[in-house]
Amino acid sequence: MRCCDVEKLWDELRDAARPHAAVSEHLRACPPCQELYEQYEGIAYCLTCLPPPQPPADLVPKIIDHIRSSVKSAVPDSVAKLESPLGMLFVAFRERGITYVALDRGEGDEAALQRIKRRLGRGVVPSQAPAWVTDTLGSFFRDHRSNLDRVDISDLTPFEQATLQATAQIPAGEVRSYGWVARAIGHPKAARAVGRVMARNPVPLLYPCHRVVDSEGTLHNYEYGVEVKARILELEGCRSFKR
Repeated sequence: MRCCDVEKLWDELRDAARPHAAVSEHLRACPPCQELYEQYEGIAYCLTCLPPPQPPADLVPKIIDHIRSSVKSAVPDSVAKLESPLGMLFVAFRERGITYVALDRGEGDEAALQRIKRRLGRGVVPSQAPAWVTDTLGSFFRDHRSNLDRVDISDLTPFEQATLQATAQIPAGEVRSYGWVARAIGHPKAARAVGRVMARNPVPLLYPCHRVVDSEGTLHNYEYGVEVKARILELEGCRSFKR
């Protein structure tokens, strides 16, 4: 049931100096609204008799985690420069792990920091690399294995995370195709999307996108050029690829 005067009176009630008084006056003069009011009043009374709802047991931890992640996202990442067999590396990191790895392009430190800032979407500050950062990169160049507990890709989408995690299953010294990665993550038709994730991998080497080639075994694209990609694979002892 609906009062035929409600729409007409709505603006008047909203703009009235004493809206509650205007509503009370309308109720006294309108039997249909009185009936509806009595029904809803009964429902409201029943609701007041219900016990207060108890929040889910995991609600508070979820709220705390959300607050922590929000606060951390406002904290700038630290960026250090490290020597490597490939040349100078810029390595960004925060408490949860390494967030960015890039070869020095010779553009200067300030330009590199701005590029990293744009890629991460948050501030960065120059820093010295703590031991766990140098150990993580050093370990990769010694045995070509990554300590992924020291790498943080939590800001990436689930698809991006799954794609990079699949590359981590490719043994050092071997290569797999974009199609192989797509099938490994349950999206067999997403080879091109996999390629886009490879192109934007914020932590190359540690998540080894260099081990992904096209269906014919050709190196295809790499952010730093196919010669660098070939060099990394050769350092790992891989020869089963085409330039």
